[in-house]
Order: sequence, then C-alpha cells, then structure tokens
Amino acid sequence: MNPALMTPALTYGIEVSPLLSRDPEKRRLYGADTYFQESFEQLDALTDDVAHFANRHAALLLKPDAVAARRLLPAIDWLAEQGFRIVAAEPTRLTRTMIRSLWYFQWNLATPYRRRLARLFLGSTDSLVLVVRPESDFEPVSGAGPESAIDVPTSVRLTALKGPTDPDARVPGQLRHLLGRYSYLLNLVHTPDEPADVLRELAVHFDDERREQIYRSALRGRDCSERARMLADQLYAQCTPRDLDFEPAVDRLRRAASKHPQLDPAAAPRQLLEAAWNHGVELDPWDAVIVGSRVLPMRQEGRAPVLDGAGVDDWLRHLAELNAAPTPGR
Repeated sequence: MNPALMTPALTYGIEVSPLLSRDPEKRRLYGADTYFQESFEQLDALTDDVAHFANRHAALLLKPDAVAARRLLPAIDWLAEQGFRIVAAEPTRLTRTMIRSLWYFQWNLATPYRRRLARLFLGSTDSLVLVVRPESDFEPVSGAGPESAIDVPTSVRLTALKGPTDPDARVPGQLRHLLGRYSYLLNLVHTPDEPADVLRELAVHFDDERREQIYRSALRGRDCSERARMLADQLYAQCTPRDLDFEPAVDRLRRAASKHPQLDPAAAPRQLLEAAWNHGVELDPWDAVIVGSRVLPMRQEGRAPVLDGAGVDDWLRHLAELNAAPTPGR
C-alpha cells in the first residue's frame, strides 16, 4: 500500500505518565478525560515538571457534613500535626453534576438509596478544598542530596492517613477517626487517591481562572493555614451546626413522623424512611441522611469500581518496578 494513502494512527488523548498513576487503565482513561486534560495542560504552562508537582501535592475535600459538624478547624490542626502545609484553600459547592464527575469511576457502586441521600446533604452548604504539601519540603537540610527515587506520592500518603470509608475500620490517629465515625456516607472528608486524581479533581471543582490561582499559590508554597481558618469561619457562619449521631436523629424522625397520620412513628427506621418517601412526606434532610446512611444499603453487591484506589504498598512496588526498568536507549 502507498504510505501516503495510509491513515495515521489516532489517539484519544494525552499520554499520562506512570508517575501520575500506577494503573494503566486509569492512565488510558484519564488521557482522554476533559477534566484531566484541562488541568494537566494548565499546570504544564506554569511549571516544567508537572509530575513533580502532582507527586508532592495532595488535596483534602472537607465536605458539608464536616461543616455542619464543625470539624473543619480540627482537620486543619490535624494536617499541621501530620507535617502538611496548606498551600492553597478555596470553597467549592458540590452540585449534582460535580458529585458525579468527582466519583465518576466509582459511582457505579452506589445504590439508589445512596444517590438519594447524597443529594439531600452534599449540596446543602459549600465545602472546603485544601491543597497541601509536606512541610519537610520547605525545611532546609544541610548537605541534602536529590530526592529519593522511592518516594510515595503525597496524595497516596494522605489518603492512607485519612482512614477508610468504613467507620468500623478506622483507627486512632487517622483523620476520619478523629473527626467522627458516623457512617459509610457521612465520612466528612475525601482525598484524591493518586497524583493523576489530584489534577483531575481540581479541574472538577474549579474553573480555569480559580484553578490557576490555586496552582500559582501552591507553586509559591506560602503557608495558607490562616486563609483556611478564615474560610472555615465563613462556612460555619453560613450553616447551622448539626448533631450527626444516629440515636438522636432517630428520635427526631419519630417525633416528626408522629405529626403525619400516614406514618407509624414506632416503625423500624428503614421502614419509617421508606414510608415517608412513598407518601411524599418531607423529613429533615440531615436526619434522613444520618439515619438512612446507617440502615439503608449504600453499595451494590457484586459490583466493582471502574477504577479503584492504590495504597502505599501498591505504590512502593510500582516505584520499585519503574526504577528497575531499563532506561530507553541503553
């Protein structure tokens, strides 16, 4: 065949470095993902080493339940205690579209109940995004050599320190254990799993102008903890504090149900919620979420996420494999 008549091979997106994700499937999907592309290209114009930036930075999303439970300031203090510096802080509103975009590759696990409950509380108030970097990066070390080739990304380390979604699996010292072990859904905080996720999720939260401000702030590296505290105070002022404990919420739902003859206040919590929804009875959204997230199924049985997370041990193996791989041209 005449080479001039051959159709050139097409690609679906940009190449994603294995330094940004250990998962080849994630690298393939993110390379074609608009959010990732926009964030990567914008950062590439600001720094000559996108992979280094993405590896050294992480993001912490403090969700509306953290605002209502007044757990923002304890989270900010915890970050400092764990050796992280806040280098950017911005509020965000978790809209229906944003929720599905953030967890696009995991939301296939959610039951209809979980989607309904998430709708009730995630958009109830603004949330807070904190971009962090290890404080040790800013401490001069006499005679220090180059960074270790085996260096787990900050996002992976912060995710491990944050603690799991399952409240019964959390242990002291983890952020989610400190902030409150309420339920699978009311877990107060979220972190992007890997460096690629940090870039993608910042693009989900923020438009080009706001994201550039965040990247420039992070590149400057100044301590933004006071700004984070100021934003926390503003979010507190915009949201009524709430008790997120299960038993008081059940009691409040029963009292509310007693005002509606079509509901049985003595019914089991799950039946009470479902009856209220079937009869179109409006219940307090927070109480419905507190109770529903404990008594209703949150995860579809027999399903796996399209993309899963990666722990510290996974990344140590991945980095060891990268270091052991032969250098091209040798």
